[in-house]
Amino acid sequence: MHIHCILEKVSYKPTLCDSLETCTMKEFLSGKAFEHASFLLDYDGAEIAVSQWVSPKRTRSYPYARVYNTMNKSKRVTIIPFLKDEGKDGDRDFIQWDTVSFMSLLGVYVIIGYYNKAEKSEREKQKDKHKITNQEFDYKYLKKKLDELDAFKSDALHWNLAQLENLEEVAEKAKQSYLKISEQTGIELHNVRGINKRIEILKKKAEVFKTFSRELAASAQNREFQTVQPKESTIQQKAKISIKNYLGGEYHLTVDELIIEEDSLFLIEKKHSKHSDIPSMEDIKDGFLKMILFSNLSQVHINGKKFKHFPVLGLTSEKYFERLDNCSGEGQGEKGKKIFNEGTVNGVLVCLMNDSDKKGQEQILERYLKKKSKTMEKTPL
Repeated sequence: MHIHCILEKVSYKPTLCDSLETCTMKEFLSGKAFEHASFLLDYDGAEIAVSQWVSPKRTRSYPYARVYNTMNKSKRVTIIPFLKDEGKDGDRDFIQWDTVSFMSLLGVYVIIGYYNKAEKSEREKQKDKHKITNQEFDYKYLKKKLDELDAFKSDALHWNLAQLENLEEVAEKAKQSYLKISEQTGIELHNVRGINKRIEILKKKAEVFKTFSRELAASAQNREFQTVQPKESTIQQKAKISIKNYLGGEYHLTVDELIIEEDSLFLIEKKHSKHSDIPSMEDIKDGFLKMILFSNLSQVHINGKKFKHFPVLGLTSEKYFERLDNCSGEGQGEKGKKIFNEGTVNGVLVCLMNDSDKKGQEQILERYLKKKSKTMEKTPL
């Protein structure tokens, strides 16, 4: 099943953001600030909320949770490496257009950086593998981009598009830095032809880059569509969802689970825990960042039919017990209250479900959604 959506603008009030430490520019340039996943930067007296990605791949190290923690600040910047090469026997990931597009929708300014320092992995050395670790950004380059951003007078969308137009510079710097890192560490990295191919694509300007990346994202979407991830617990088959936005393109992703009842469609993101009653806060924030999109869709269609839509965050656990046979969150203490409050404030249905009883889980969800569908029809923003 393929769901087609339109998103025109975004309005959301995050309530679970962590309290961030304020760092000086000196700490930024030394790399000390980057000991924090997210932090506040004192930039000449102005406050910038900064998050960093440890890889351009969005499924590694909860980058969405890092971004979420900055969403209650007016000026938000996220730093993403153009590529991360862990060595010949490790992963190599490149930034994708859809990642930048998603950040644009959230009003987050993207600075695309590159790593220029790394160390040989001693742990992997014992296994005779080619891998590097402790990669660090070129902080002076990031400072240069912050200075450019300070002089920039438009919104995140236009800034991010401009970064894509000028990616050849950072791509070439990444290539040269990894060649230097390989020589210094003696670790063989992936063949540079892959980087050269990306640089050639970038020379054709952002539009070709976006098209190429959309094809890769759609391919990744198809792979995820066929696979249930270990952290997920689903009842129904995943569905593809494509969101058209004001960038003129599409954002390809999947919805973990959906329920269709007459003209109502429930888009469900699932978060699962094996070791506690409720999934980790990082998982939950990751889910809520996706809910920002789902809660702001202005149109939703399947095979040309328009549906009323409801965003749902489903929380499952292998340790659930009988008193969680409801969707109120009672008995979950302060953490549970905060999670359910976030949903209430933003028109997102939050459901607790018993993962050990698939049939019961389905019945609880359907009963709850039928009740709420009568009272929570959210007017599209």
